[in-house]
Amino acid sequence: MLQSLDWLFHKTQAPNHGAAQLALHRQSILTKPSGSLGRLESLVVQLAGHQGNPVPAIHAPHISIFAADHGVAALGVSAYPQSVTAQMLANFSAGGAAICVLAKQHAAALSVVDVGVLGGNEALAGVRRSKVAQGTSCFTECPAMSETQLSAALSVGFEAVQAAKAQGCDLFIAGEMGIGNTTSASALACAVLGSHPRQLVGRGTGVNLAAYQRKISLIAQALSHHQTVVAGKNPTDILAALGGFEIAAITGAAIACAQAGITFLVDGFIATVATLLAVKINPAVRHWCVFAHQSAEYGHQAVMAALHAKPLMQLDMRLGEGSGAALALPLIRAACDLHANMATFAEAGVSNKGESV
Repeated sequence: MLQSLDWLFHKTQAPNHGAAQLALHRQSILTKPSGSLGRLESLVVQLAGHQGNPVPAIHAPHISIFAADHGVAALGVSAYPQSVTAQMLANFSAGGAAICVLAKQHAAALSVVDVGVLGGNEALAGVRRSKVAQGTSCFTECPAMSETQLSAALSVGFEAVQAAKAQGCDLFIAGEMGIGNTTSASALACAVLGSHPRQLVGRGTGVNLAAYQRKISLIAQALSHHQTVVAGKNPTDILAALGGFEIAAITGAAIACAQAGITFLVDGFIATVATLLAVKINPAVRHWCVFAHQSAEYGHQAVMAALHAKPLMQLDMRLGEGSGAALALPLIRAACDLHANMATFAEAGVSNKGESV
């Protein structure tokens, strides 16, 4: 386990602009009107830069689900009891969760990491124990985690990426599970963006009006309690004050992907907030991010805007687990297949624009 935060600021890989330019040129000579495949064209050019290959492909996607509990969940911010987090670990292990189905469908490696689930100490097949603590502290009263715990949680993400890299990973998805984590993610987004909770807080797991109003009130209370940290704008301090262990792990994974030269496919609201923090810590991380979808969670659009990001899809999902990102995998592979296998104008004997009337 990494013992300090210094690694967060280490230099990231630089995308290969030569490969990207060659991919862009290939797009211009394929048998189609220029730009007619829309954002699939810019996507494959970005991937070419990531892979240093003018004809990129996704052969070994990896999905890591980070699970943890939140002290604030005890205050009634979710439609589900906190015990569901540990129960979902068992569901992941048994292959019954949505992400398990999608990983199998798309031949993606899947790992599940317990970063801080309350209880959940029994051995489960396919679940790695990297527990920082039995959930975070309640952030309305004190920091959610200590600096030591923050360092440990961030390093869990780093280690997951390193393990995936050793298996040949060329695209990494970080999913999450944790009752109460939309509350933590919303508080983090408010702190980073300087927004009032009413501007960003959504219904999460589908809470009723009373719980929704309680959620807003508790986040406002937390922002007030940690106002010195929020005013300081230091992303690691904000993450320690308001974050969840699984959110910190995703932040660490995003940075580790950029340092390893691996495409980071961003899932929904919670993963995007974690990515926002990663970019605030190490701005070059942004070059390695592809944004899979815009979720139905209220504040997601604002966080995406802060990252100057456009999602590949908008399906009104709010499941988490990396499910939206997994659904984008066949779209990304289709973009790569079109780029690799369409004929050029010369190969097909078709006149290119400007060559005929």
